[in-house]
Amino acid sequence: MARYTVQALSAGWEFKSSNDSIWRSAQVPSEVHTELLRHNMIPDPFVDLNELDVAWVAEETWHYRTEVPIPETATHNGAKVSGVEVDLVFEGLDTFATVILNGETILKSENMFIEHRVAVKHLLNSNTANTLEIIFEPARRHGLELVKAHPEHNFIVHQTEVSRGPVRKGQCHWGWDWGPILLTCGPWKPVRLETYANRIQNVKLDYELDLTGPSPVVEVNLFAEITGLACRVTADFFFAGETIVSFEEVVSNEAQGTAAWIYQPASTKIPGAKLWWPRGYGSQNLYELRVRVMSADGDGSTCLAEERQTVGLRRTELVQEKDTIGQSFYFRVNGVDIFIGGSCWIPADSFLPRITPQRYQDWIQLLADGNQSMIRIWGGGIYESSAFYTACDSLGILVWQDFMFACASYPTYPSFLTSITTEARQNIRRLRHHPSLVLWCGNNEDYQLIERYKLEYNFPDKDPASWLQTNFPARYIYEHLLPTILASESSVIPYHPGSPWGTGTSPTLAVDATVGDVHQWNVWHGTTAPYQRLPDMGGRFVSEFGMEAYPHLDTLHRLISNPAQRFPGSQVLDFNNKAVGYERRMLTYLGENFRVPADLAGFAHLTQVMQADAVAWAYKGWRRRWGRAGERACGGVLVWQLNDCWPTVSWAVVDYFMVKKPAWYTIRRAMKPLAVGVARKFHDWTARPADALWKRDTGHVDPREALTDVEFDVWVANSRLERVEGRVVVRFVSVKTGRDVKERLENEVVIEPNACTEVLVGFKFETDVPAKDAEHFVIHASLWVEGEQVSSDTSWPDPIKYLDFADRGIQVKSLGQNLFELSAEKPVKGFVFSERQGVKVSDNGFDIIPGEKAVQIRIEGAESEPGGLLPWKFVRQ
Repeated sequence: MARYTVQALSAGWEFKSSNDSIWRSAQVPSEVHTELLRHNMIPDPFVDLNELDVAWVAEETWHYRTEVPIPETATHNGAKVSGVEVDLVFEGLDTFATVILNGETILKSENMFIEHRVAVKHLLNSNTANTLEIIFEPARRHGLELVKAHPEHNFIVHQTEVSRGPVRKGQCHWGWDWGPILLTCGPWKPVRLETYANRIQNVKLDYELDLTGPSPVVEVNLFAEITGLACRVTADFFFAGETIVSFEEVVSNEAQGTAAWIYQPASTKIPGAKLWWPRGYGSQNLYELRVRVMSADGDGSTCLAEERQTVGLRRTELVQEKDTIGQSFYFRVNGVDIFIGGSCWIPADSFLPRITPQRYQDWIQLLADGNQSMIRIWGGGIYESSAFYTACDSLGILVWQDFMFACASYPTYPSFLTSITTEARQNIRRLRHHPSLVLWCGNNEDYQLIERYKLEYNFPDKDPASWLQTNFPARYIYEHLLPTILASESSVIPYHPGSPWGTGTSPTLAVDATVGDVHQWNVWHGTTAPYQRLPDMGGRFVSEFGMEAYPHLDTLHRLISNPAQRFPGSQVLDFNNKAVGYERRMLTYLGENFRVPADLAGFAHLTQVMQADAVAWAYKGWRRRWGRAGERACGGVLVWQLNDCWPTVSWAVVDYFMVKKPAWYTIRRAMKPLAVGVARKFHDWTARPADALWKRDTGHVDPREALTDVEFDVWVANSRLERVEGRVVVRFVSVKTGRDVKERLENEVVIEPNACTEVLVGFKFETDVPAKDAEHFVIHASLWVEGEQVSSDTSWPDPIKYLDFADRGIQVKSLGQNLFELSAEKPVKGFVFSERQGVKVSDNGFDIIPGEKAVQIRIEGAESEPGGLLPWKFVRQ
């Protein structure tokens, strides 16, 4: 009998446009822009204004072709062997594709998220060439045709044009407020030829964990679909190479025939199960599941088909319990409450085939190195490569997975529902055994359209059929279709209808900050509130917030080829930043807080310091609200966003080239297992809120009040599961002189496990100095455990632009071996090395406080720089 064999069809491809007669070599997986780049037929869309010059690519029809061999095992003496099947498998076609084999159409695809399997043995020639051709038609054109064909649906599409609404394609390919319009096409995932007599599919391991005893006990249930003839099927469950449990079943040919059949042995219990834990809470234990179909010939030792799955055992709960605020929203893994500090993720490249498994691994390693615990895969991108989730499994990073719907009111006509049903089922099956995946979420921001456009949403109405008759029929997708599919395909992963989403205070309200997750965009967007107010602007879980910043200078130079364009607000930079109105918002925040420089290096530096400051206020303030068991006011925070899909100015804390902005380091400090925080009462120095007397906001404010009316809090956040004894030291250091302006405070503290411990609340800085003679000072808090400083934090007086940073007395001393020591005579704000690709810096974007231990920094990869030291800047006026 024929063994299961796979032949990758990656070589020998050619491509061309319908308007071109010349076929050129192609590499599959492929996307047409990358092929055109490889042949020097288009300029790099990531440089200058070249995005505009390649727009024509999306309007063309593109052809790919190759020759397909007939597998040797499928023929004998020129004749096709009975009982042996040959399938062409297309893991992903982007997007409107017609597949032709030897002149016959075998497939039409309209969904880039679906894998297609086509039986082709009957079409393959044994003695002549077999030509496979794939024709890709323009996605935008088809999208507009679908909108016109369905006038019954009121398409509402945000961020981009309406044509993306009915198209099952990465929604950000139409452009977003951080990415270019690059409507790609091509066989973006592998194409392969499979030959088999037996095939195993839909392997599913359901399990239940009993955590009540001295060690975990798991009960496992196995399910698999098997096609073809077989006499023996085995399944083995391994841990660290050791067999934990084995299943075997002998099936007679009469019982199974030639049709597909189900292999489902009896469930079994495994005592002493090794659990998979999030990073920082335990080991990332992984089991291997192997299912095999054995030959009926001889001794039955020949394996005809085999399927392997890596499985992690863990219990995941989304805890939503009524409390004094509303309803909680946080994650519990293996019975342990987990505060989430992480990021949102967009596709790492506009051209998806360029993202290698190693690049995924590097991104997730970067996330882990930054003390982050979760990545949210945003609903306007793609269901990521399995390599992404494998990296998260190995590094203990939790994954929040959106289904691919974002910022639109999606249709529900029958063919659309059929397509997304297949899409959801396939991707759930592909990803369900990854222990890192802890939440499926219905969409990104689609429920916000209800409030903005006053769409119909009657929460008490629980009849899914009635939802299809409203002007928001997509509710049927998010609250009926997707959760139903998930329940049947993966019972161990929670579901959340949308992000943001929550109901509680009103039966018709779709988003409620006291109940569900929130996207806090009243900083930057919305009311453009001061970012210092972020700690009081959260919710039960903040799944988006952000502040824009420029990337480092080297990245800026790579995206701007003309030196004459390298200044803030240049045509290229304005075009490259896709956030509408960003000039006003960025200059508003810069102008409120800093003295704005005119040069590119200085401007970029201050945007980075500003972003880091905003991120610090958010992560520190919202982690503080984690509280303790039973009082989880905030369950986590995810910054928008971790990464970029091209070199740009955006909210990313790491740029396209994986060069970290200072905000990445800020998150790392704020998310240390033990982290001290300090924050003074915020004084709005430009306006006094409206009151009964004035009836309006007014600018009649004495800015000197901030010098004498100083009230601050100090706390310690602890993600460890044990109580810790420590000492908190608070200093008050003059910005002008570097000397202490008041005697330090020292507090012995008992830090509660998995909680936030308040040290000082509403502590007033007492002074007899009149406001006109008072001086600015920083409040520096440090945490000491067993004689070692494990964390520190600094609160600066706002706004920074009022401070005099002359004569800081900075000293940089080389200690050899790429190690440098930094100190200063006076407080230094926002010390930033100008990083670039290929250089590794141990810390960046920090403050230097005199009288504290000197900062030691290791810089690797900058040997070509004078003294091996990168260029650096700090806030100076």
